[in-house]
Amino acid sequence: MIGHPSRRTLLAGAAGAAAALPLGARAQNAAPLGIGFIYVGPTGDYGWTHAHDVARKAIEAEYGPKVKTSYVENVAEGPDAERVLRQLASAGNKLVFATSFGFMNPTVRVARALPNVMFEHATGYQRLPNLATYNARFYEGRAVCGTIAGHVSKAGVAGYIASFPIPEVVMGISAFHLAARKVNPNFRTKVVWASTWYDPAKEADAAKALIDQGCDILCQHTDSPAPLQAAEAKGLLGFGQASDMRSYAPKAQLTAITDDWAPYYVRRVKAVLDGSWKSGDTWDGLKEGAVKMAPYGDAVPANVRAAADATREAIVAGKLHPITGPVKDQKGELRLKDGEAATDEILSKMDWYPEGVQS
Repeated sequence: MIGHPSRRTLLAGAAGAAAALPLGARAQNAAPLGIGFIYVGPTGDYGWTHAHDVARKAIEAEYGPKVKTSYVENVAEGPDAERVLRQLASAGNKLVFATSFGFMNPTVRVARALPNVMFEHATGYQRLPNLATYNARFYEGRAVCGTIAGHVSKAGVAGYIASFPIPEVVMGISAFHLAARKVNPNFRTKVVWASTWYDPAKEADAAKALIDQGCDILCQHTDSPAPLQAAEAKGLLGFGQASDMRSYAPKAQLTAITDDWAPYYVRRVKAVLDGSWKSGDTWDGLKEGAVKMAPYGDAVPANVRAAADATREAIVAGKLHPITGPVKDQKGELRLKDGEAATDEILSKMDWYPEGVQS
């Protein structure tokens, strides 16, 4: 998620020569496993990057002296990411987590060049024998938010601050909107593209533009609390992103989608330590606990809490898929037939929006 590349922080590198030893020798010598992270934003964004860094600390807490982690924050998606990935590997890290979609191509190139280093890429789809992918079903949490928005919005119009039109974001907007329309069939969702993952000023401007267009609830797929703060300043409501942001907007936040990467990271590090690591793809959601919902705010009445809980519980039980037909797109074309749920393949390539979304 795009940050400010001018600020770079490389913390504690892994022990180079020791980390290059085979796993058996490493265990005998008790040398720490070097683990590197590349972040698109600052660890203090209290959103996406913050959630990943919390999980990095969970690795340290779980394995203690068996591991040594390092990270570089505020890395722009693009050529600079390749340099940082190589830097992390050359520092002796044998496992590297690339935590943003735009790091995909650089990670593929570096993984091909360094087959003895294991890489994991968040939200990507390209894999190699030494490159795995992992993701979370954020769209499931968006459906819970949409249920709340459909009940609470007096205007029947939500504003959505979006980052980039990649499938992860498109399916989130769609799940939110479809859930709101189940409550209010005339519900509209207006989208403003911020063209950034993290830029508080741009996010605040996008939020204010949506508020000026009559939106009384804000949702976001950007990483700072700025949109929620803009809502609170106007006495309006919204949802946090990736982390619980209520401390920044205690009156405005209805709930937040929170990302819990710790179980996955701890599990994957264990696989490296015991020699069982293999490439693959993992896509967990509400059921697995990778996606969670923050506590409801005071502005969510009891009946709406019950409706939101019902949506969440139905998703966890496998009784509800947030994107299920009949669904027409913005041009009126039928995309999903009655009762047809969007498959993972459809979701991974999604480039259209349901009718009622103004993008």
